[in-house]
Amino acid sequence: MIRFLLVLSLCVAATLHAEEKRPNILWLIAEDFGPHLGCYGAKEVSTPVLDALAAKGMRFTRYYTTAPVCSASRSAFNTGMYQTTIGAHNHRSHRDDGFTLPAGVKVISERMREAGYFTANVKDLPPEAGFKGSGKTDWNFQGPAKPFDSANWDDLKQHQPFYAQLNFQETHRTFHAPPHADPAKVEIPPYYPDYEITRKDMAQYLDAATELDRKIGKVMELLKRDGLMENTVICFMGDHGAAHVRAKQFCYEEGLHTPLILSWPSALNPPAGYEAGKVSDRLLLSIDLTATTLGWAGIAKPEGMQGRVFMGANAEPPREYVFGARDRCDETVFRFRTVRDARYRYIRNFTPDRPFLQHNAYKEKQYPVWNLIKELAAQDKLTPAQASLAAPTMPEEELYDLQEDPHEIHNLAKSNSPEHRAARERLSSVLSEWIERTNDQGRIPEPEEVAKNEGRTKEAPPEKKGKPKKKKD
Repeated sequence: MIRFLLVLSLCVAATLHAEEKRPNILWLIAEDFGPHLGCYGAKEVSTPVLDALAAKGMRFTRYYTTAPVCSASRSAFNTGMYQTTIGAHNHRSHRDDGFTLPAGVKVISERMREAGYFTANVKDLPPEAGFKGSGKTDWNFQGPAKPFDSANWDDLKQHQPFYAQLNFQETHRTFHAPPHADPAKVEIPPYYPDYEITRKDMAQYLDAATELDRKIGKVMELLKRDGLMENTVICFMGDHGAAHVRAKQFCYEEGLHTPLILSWPSALNPPAGYEAGKVSDRLLLSIDLTATTLGWAGIAKPEGMQGRVFMGANAEPPREYVFGARDRCDETVFRFRTVRDARYRYIRNFTPDRPFLQHNAYKEKQYPVWNLIKELAAQDKLTPAQASLAAPTMPEEELYDLQEDPHEIHNLAKSNSPEHRAARERLSSVLSEWIERTNDQGRIPEPEEVAKNEGRTKEAPPEKKGKPKKKKD
């Protein structure tokens, strides 16, 4: 009997030990990157590493950030809260004024550390990797004095379990990757003019995605070298949509839609809801990954966190709607709010008197197609879809049927169709309710002097006034 009880106690102890074993968690974050991978159907891009990761893991086709610009988006998914709720909605704001998060809100690395995780924002990689991480945080608030324990990859193996972020700047402008894509074969959305400038710019972006994939491959090699592949959850995503004219800083699909690929380690039992090799069309927000990551670490979702757990024993119901917002970006003031469901996207514009191509020094310097559209508009050489970007004002409301119009070029907000009217009214009501329920801080105007002083982007100096330089086709 004594021997039996001893064996039983050892079995119970072993079971408890297995249950207590927690995975390492690695977030791989691409800057300014939409779902432009081979596994998402993109052409003229070579992404074998991420395609393979998606094939063995899970790929999500409807994953959205809550903002189409880095600082607001990162402020959200690093806290699990809408940036509009925590006052972090204006791009590159609160850098020097001591602004802190509301009571009870913390960055994810703090919560992971409190639960016994070693945390890292990896910038320094071993020489064989051949590159460094960007180390980007870019939060619109004053974070903790030491948000991460380390910036060194080599610390991870010695400190497990770990939670780490590794940021990649390849797809952030200016692009500087080796050439791969053929400009003549790249796909150009109908709202961009099909000119040599456009094709070259798109090809360079896809080349950057190919280079990003190569570097992700180096990270996979490091995980294998250090014996970490079998017990590390890998999450690959973009911090917001692609670095193109109608994408970054705007609330269309192109600005908010990013890839999400998850790979669960083979040595650990997967959580409920994870199916290797599956492609999911579930609507997800980036703040949901925050809440779910905490769940993987055995941390209960904090009270008030707006992200939803989408995997594991405590998974919450799927979202019917996902929301997004854009406020001041650099020195350019807009205010957009958007909601989409499985079929439609609705956008409300609180600043409709302003043009889409409102002055923005960063875009005018870094985005050649931005200036091309202005030039062609002056020459009356744009299609209706392209000309809408050069109009002197913007619609107060926009509604798009993403099933029939994935490029969002046919605004149905004023359609007489009963179906479209019903969709607009429903989504408008849902958006209004969300603005109230989440205490949208964008309802409070930013002081003009603050916008001028804080808004000047560090990514591009102020441009001298004058007409954009004429470019050849």
